[in-house]
Formats: sequence, C-alpha cells, structure tokens
Amino acid sequence: MLAIRIATLDDASLLATIGTETFSATFAADNTPENMALYLAASFSPEKQAAELAEVDSFFLIAEKGTIPVGYAMLKRGSTEACISSAHPIELVRFYVRAPWQGQGVGAALMQACLAEAARLGGDGLWLGVWERNPRAIRFYQKWGFVRVGTHIFQMGDDPQIDWVMERQIGPNTREG
Repeated sequence: MLAIRIATLDDASLLATIGTETFSATFAADNTPENMALYLAASFSPEKQAAELAEVDSFFLIAEKGTIPVGYAMLKRGSTEACISSAHPIELVRFYVRAPWQGQGVGAALMQACLAEAARLGGDGLWLGVWERNPRAIRFYQKWGFVRVGTHIFQMGDDPQIDWVMERQIGPNTREG
C-alpha cells in the first residue's frame, strides 16, 4: 500500500539519495559528467537537504510503499516567476519517482498529495519548471492540467538550459483533469 507522509529533518540523507538517484537516471545521458557532478553536489548533499527541510516555506512529501521510499516532492511557498498568474502560487520544486515504481500510480498519488498540500498552504496555483527536452514529464504535467505559461533558464553546471514554466490553478478539492 502506498502512503505519503511529510518529511522531517531526519529524512535529509534519504532525500539526498533519492534526488541524486532519480536526477542522474533521468538526465545523465543528456548532460556532461562534469555538469552532472556540479549540479548533484550543489543540490543533493544531506547538508543541502537538511537546510531546505529547515526552511519555513519549504515542504517535502515522501511516498512510501510499505517501508520502501519510492519518491518525493518538494513544494515551496513564496516562490514565483513573472509569467505566473496565481495570486498565491506554490512552486513544485522537485517531483521524483524512483524508476522501479514509475508507471505504478506513485506519480498520480504524489501529485494528488501535492495539490492537497498546496491548497492547505493557501495556494491558489501550482507552478513548476520542466526541461523542454523531457517530454515524458511534460505529458504527465499536462495530464494534470498544467499549461505552459513561459520559460526560464535552468543552470546545469556551465550549460544554461531552457525549462518550460507550467502552471495550473488549484482549490481545496482539486483532482486530475
């Protein structure tokens, strides 16, 4: 059975492991080893995860099947881009499902939990950045009602990459569209 829980400071190493594993599996083939190493070191150390967990406006949801952590999402209140139309946007900073559990409903359950948590936090919109060269993720977000509203640069080591900025409105009873 899948359960989703709020992360605690004790989860910093777990988040670092899942983040490194899933980011590498998704993007290593399309980026240089040097740029991957720079990004992973800057983004997924246990210390970095602990600092993010301690931020008052950051929220992490961990998906678990039994005792096995199968993915996580990070939400951030107070973060926005000029193209975002929501008055109280919540950013979906990270959304990771480990490869063996992709296609098994984990992403759907985690997204539903993200929408509910964003609404609980007072958000009226959820937004994210997704690499323009990640069609699988783009299709997933579109299925959930996200639409492209702009672009921004995602700095991958020394490689500036184009992310689509996508947004959708949310409410207390928001579900997949």
